[in-house]
Amino acid sequence: MKLKLATSIFAVAIFAIACNTNPFTGKQTLALVPNSQILPMAFQQYEQFLSENKVVTGTSNANMVKSVGQKIAAASERYLNANGYSGYLTDYRWEYNLVDSPEVNAWCMPGGKIVIYTGILPITKDEAGLAAVMGHEVAHALANHGQQRMSATTLQEIGAAGLNVATASSQYGQIFNQAYGVGTNIGVMLPFSRSNETEADKIGLTLMAIAGYDPMAAAELWKRMQAQEQGAPAEFLSTHPSSGTRIQNIQAWAPEAKAEAAKFGVTSFKK
Repeated sequence: MKLKLATSIFAVAIFAIACNTNPFTGKQTLALVPNSQILPMAFQQYEQFLSENKVVTGTSNANMVKSVGQKIAAASERYLNANGYSGYLTDYRWEYNLVDSPEVNAWCMPGGKIVIYTGILPITKDEAGLAAVMGHEVAHALANHGQQRMSATTLQEIGAAGLNVATASSQYGQIFNQAYGVGTNIGVMLPFSRSNETEADKIGLTLMAIAGYDPMAAAELWKRMQAQEQGAPAEFLSTHPSSGTRIQNIQAWAPEAKAEAAKFGVTSFKK
């Protein structure tokens, strides 16, 4: 009982002193590892990645990646400034690169370091589809999802260490630890990851709409993505929502994204 109480007090104390505010939802998010530590590491890892992979430059696709990236970044700044978060991007160092790889993937490191793989371009299909992907990835960075995942992992490890201490003398210690690992992954970490993905989907729609792209292009993107899927795990065992769930969400959120863009004078959208 004392261990449980101490753990609860410790968790409350951590949350009270190590939080950030999500500029899109207004909610408090856990931030055990500060951006002052995360961003320099991210920038270094990004440079290392580029040095070890083939970066495509000077092609129409490479130019499109940079052009769309710049529009999404500009939309981000417009939104943040308009909503009382001027200066939020001070430490960001935007960079957009196309990398030659068959992998169907894209990512944005904390601080605005973006990579698009050539393997995803047949699925993005056009500029609006690419904007959907980049809006989503940039949303992860703006909402500090990387920081949140690092913090959640740290708490999971603290919990595991506490359980080890509490059950060290129990013959059922190993069973408890295995149950904790499975339970926290399926019941906490995977839902947490899926909630980040869903949040990035919604924020990404707003960013692409402010950048002048039709948010419904994101639903068409996920329909194409769904057609490529084979043997995807059940949603509750996955880090990402199913494509079907994402399509339904995007279709429901698209009018709201367009209404938000209208506040910035954007009423026509590239499809």
